[in-house]
Amino acid sequence: MNAVLSFLLVLIALLHLLFMALEMLFWTRPAGRKIFRTSVEFAASSKALAANQGLYNGFLAAGLLWSAYSGQAMPQLFFVSCVFIAGVFGALTVNRKIFWVQAFPAMLALILLSLNG
Repeated sequence: MNAVLSFLLVLIALLHLLFMALEMLFWTRPAGRKIFRTSVEFAASSKALAANQGLYNGFLAAGLLWSAYSGQAMPQLFFVSCVFIAGVFGALTVNRKIFWVQAFPAMLALILLSLNG
């Protein structure tokens, strides 16, 4: 079960690295605007906010990778809980799909963590 948990932690971290790249590097480009369904004007005016959000996603990814490597339950629980809460909040306030992309994998990791405990 530890191998499955480590896989999930790394997968969630990779997703957050992707989110970081989309928000920091591709926000105003056609691919980023298509993914986030934004206009040229909105993307340009919100570029700094998106980059800030992307930076936070990068920090989550770093914490998830560190916790997967360390094998310690407390950091794993902290970072996966942060991702789960952010995913639920995003699903409630922005788009329900965020639950499946962000919160659901974190929920699976939380279940595995609770079974390991």
